[in-house]
Amino acid sequence: MRISDFDYEFPEELIAQQPPERRDAARMLLVDRGSQTWHDSDFTSLPDYLRANDVLVLNNTRVFPARLRGERVPSGGAVELLLLREIEPNLWEALAKPARRLQTGAQIVFGGGISRAEVMGTGDGGTRLIKFEVKDAFDRMIDQIGETPLPPYIKREQGSTESDRERYQTIYADRRGAIAAPTAGLHFSPEVLAKVEARGVRVAQITLHVGYGTFEPVRVDDVSQHAVAAESFSIEEQAASLINQARHRGGRIVAVGTTTVRALESACGSNGEIAAGSGSTELTIVPGYRFRVIDALLTNFHLPRSSLLILVSAFAGHDLALAAYKHAVENRYRFYSYGDCMLIV
Repeated sequence: MRISDFDYEFPEELIAQQPPERRDAARMLLVDRGSQTWHDSDFTSLPDYLRANDVLVLNNTRVFPARLRGERVPSGGAVELLLLREIEPNLWEALAKPARRLQTGAQIVFGGGISRAEVMGTGDGGTRLIKFEVKDAFDRMIDQIGETPLPPYIKREQGSTESDRERYQTIYADRRGAIAAPTAGLHFSPEVLAKVEARGVRVAQITLHVGYGTFEPVRVDDVSQHAVAAESFSIEEQAASLINQARHRGGRIVAVGTTTVRALESACGSNGEIAAGSGSTELTIVPGYRFRVIDALLTNFHLPRSSLLILVSAFAGHDLALAAYKHAVENRYRFYSYGDCMLIV
């Protein structure tokens, strides 16, 4: 299939620029693959669509303040970095702006001198290798001077705020390491999770650290040629056991977010069971992929021509997914990270 097959007409005013006042105050479009239909609902009704013996799988990665603003030395020119991947202690791969002015040997200062850094190498697409000199523990320094890395489609004059540090984070975020939130999980409140468990649904937590690969643009025409960059994941024995037992009992595996899908499908062995452990996944899901683990998917609405929309289309079916998106646009759903969601069963 071509990338143009995953386009849709979209008015930009539907992009949610702020989170709702309450986490669970989102609309939810229920999409039924069996009947090829959909209907409007709301997120607080999620427990009603789950059954005893189902397992709801959450991604408990935690976003760290990966966006840094600094100045070039000695010119004072503004610099922005998005930390992507730690190569070794204090050495990071980062997206840099303006990349053309940050060549090997360039010096940068952050936080009025809290940290200095040097460009150690250049890469494709504006990436740079950055070596930091820090006076304290690196994570503590980042927490002090870094900003929440909101996606570029959230456009505010003031940028991210202190409230985003809490709201661009799931309530169960526990394992630090993501540069973007697993946004389907942002809707959960303690009340909704309690109602889910009251129905006899088990909740399992896994970790996939969301990286640049999740939202990197698809730059090929033939979507089968796209490759999602590697991201690290971890599944503990308790979660693997819960999932495997549910599948043996005929329960459904309900994945919260596309990142959860990729971790689970990557961890499925030749025997059809989830293997506990840690690893890295480059799994790229396109139409034609045979899903081995998940039975239902809770997900937000994604950018046109994105790998996330391609994954959703692979699970729901291309025509059904794009028709549901058309309905969501026509009915003024809120889109993207702070927006509404859909449950595909």
